[in-house]
Amino acid sequence: MKLFPRLLLAHLLAVLVALGALLLVAELTLPGVYQHHVDQMVRAMGEPGRALRPDLEAGMRGALTGALLLALPFAALAAALSALLTSRRVVRSVALLGQGSRDLAGGAYARRLPEGGRDELADLARNFNRLAAALERVEQDRVTLIGEVGHELRTPLAALRGYSEALSDGMLPPAQVAPAIEREVRFLERLAQDLSLVSRAEAGHVDLHLEAVPVQALLDAARERFADGYAARGVTLRVGGSGAWVQADPERAGQVLANLLHNAARHTPPGGVVTLEVEVSGRQVALVVRDTGCGIAPQHLERIFERFYRVDEARTRDEAGGVGSGVGLTVARALARRMDGDLRAESGAGGSTFTLTLPGVPVGGAGPDTLD
Repeated sequence: MKLFPRLLLAHLLAVLVALGALLLVAELTLPGVYQHHVDQMVRAMGEPGRALRPDLEAGMRGALTGALLLALPFAALAAALSALLTSRRVVRSVALLGQGSRDLAGGAYARRLPEGGRDELADLARNFNRLAAALERVEQDRVTLIGEVGHELRTPLAALRGYSEALSDGMLPPAQVAPAIEREVRFLERLAQDLSLVSRAEAGHVDLHLEAVPVQALLDAARERFADGYAARGVTLRVGGSGAWVQADPERAGQVLANLLHNAARHTPPGGVVTLEVEVSGRQVALVVRDTGCGIAPQHLERIFERFYRVDEARTRDEAGGVGSGVGLTVARALARRMDGDLRAESGAGGSTFTLTLPGVPVGGAGPDTLD
């Protein structure tokens, strides 16, 4: 049986039960209601009233019962109409939800349901719309990602084709072509690795080995890794010191810092300064990378964490001596959040500041009660 007739029959059954209960209760309680009035009438009439008492009681009971029976059809009709309207409203809402679900399953992610009302059906419609909006965003991200990956692949593939044709035609010697081909292959490998990593990190599928890590160890590793490269570019790297400890995966935390320092070097002109320092606030430890570059415009500031987003479209992926996949900051923020931290960016005319926040632990890594 369909939902509508089942709902209507259930409502009608409830109406019949209510009316039957009303008649039963009325028959049982009516004597108590009119008995007081009969007693008053008997006392007012005196001796003749006592003789008429049975007739008075029977007349009063018959009048009240008749009034109830007369009102019963109208009450039943009103209740049936109310049941009909209520059942139709419920069935209409369920039908809309069913149609919306079918549309959603068919890929119509822009489908929305009306959200009027404050009852559970309206809450269900709102939850459906939130689900549809989330799926629509996922689909948009998927389409965008496919387009962006295709765009990123076109350049190295075109370069590889050009080099292979030049090599086949004898226009370039193998010794000159080999490094260029190796560079393009490195880019493709880096792109594949970063895409896999950012997808797993955003989905929460990256294996992390969290442990208490001395911040000074991260600072020393960053200084040792980038000192020569910064010196070759004519950029000063200043690394502070700290006795704080953080709860993190040392390899992934070092990867995030490496990405930030590499980007800072790319955007800081010769003679500039990049500073890596530590700020402790409550139970949070912030590793702050500041540069004296040109800064980032406000409209680009938050979007720099999107996949393949570049502030300067003219900047090549090989600029500053590195091979970038375009998802470095996306990977960095995803890893930071997987370690219960975050990665934020600020910028102005004097340069940019990237802040990696990680949960702190007491000195020595014993627990989260105090920080240095």
